[in-house]
Amino acid sequence: MSDDSTPPAAAANANFRGALYIIAGAFLLTVMASLAKFLGDSLPVPMMVFVRFLAGFLFLLPVLWRFGFKNLKTGRIKLHLLRGSVGFLGNLAMFFSVVNIVIADAITIQFSRPLFTVLLAGLFLGEVVGRRRAGAAIIGFLGILIITRPFGDGFSIWYFAAIGGAITATIVVLVVKVLSRTEHTLVIIFYFTATSTALAAIPALIFWQTPSLDEFAILVLMGGLGVFGQTLFTHGIGLGETSFVLPFDYLRIVFAFAIGLIWFAEVPSAWSYGGAAIIIVSSYYLLRTERAR
Repeated sequence: MSDDSTPPAAAANANFRGALYIIAGAFLLTVMASLAKFLGDSLPVPMMVFVRFLAGFLFLLPVLWRFGFKNLKTGRIKLHLLRGSVGFLGNLAMFFSVVNIVIADAITIQFSRPLFTVLLAGLFLGEVVGRRRAGAAIIGFLGILIITRPFGDGFSIWYFAAIGGAITATIVVLVVKVLSRTEHTLVIIFYFTATSTALAAIPALIFWQTPSLDEFAILVLMGGLGVFGQTLFTHGIGLGETSFVLPFDYLRIVFAFAIGLIWFAEVPSAWSYGGAAIIIVSSYYLLRTERAR
């Protein structure tokens, strides 16, 4: 990660490489979410989440073998457990939302993270938000209302799952940024995958349904895409300046709109486009002001 002592050329290079990692991770994670939506009509969500994490963990083992298990020692186990627990809840919420509502809406709401960052900073950290940042956050939340239309015919209770996923994603980004200052990417991914797999096993046992061979193959693919996409995202966050590289993750919205239209024949409404535009603009403004701060 670049800082004030980093030469401008080196900082720019780190930001560029971080952005590429973020874009690649965004695409893989969007494809993973699309596969979850594809399986949503035949398999229960808790089971999909568990197999996704378990397969990802198994994909990770050969890499960890080469990395060296002795290098997984950490002095920040509480933060790792927090990241894993919140990440599990976020994935559960995200899967429920993409399965039950238009995938473009589900992914767009996920990207209201900066809005919740402002809210959490003001409520729990005692941070002085300021009128401009507060105004941008309020406008962004109006974007969420436009998409969800809580008092209209298009409202679904599953929009709350998407909003819950956005809140947990906010916490995850903050924790990952702290961990990436001292922890290797593989250490972060290992503890996240191990914790989330263990937690996901509990509801999976309750709602277990044996998948067909084709469904099992897709679940394994989801696990691989999830762990590699998350690894790329985590590395990109740690490599560049957050305020520079994180906006590239918004390409997930573009990917989701395209995949939803091509694969699932989902045509987002004008409300979805309008709400997405408001959320993206307000969130980008908040990221830029955070960088200036």
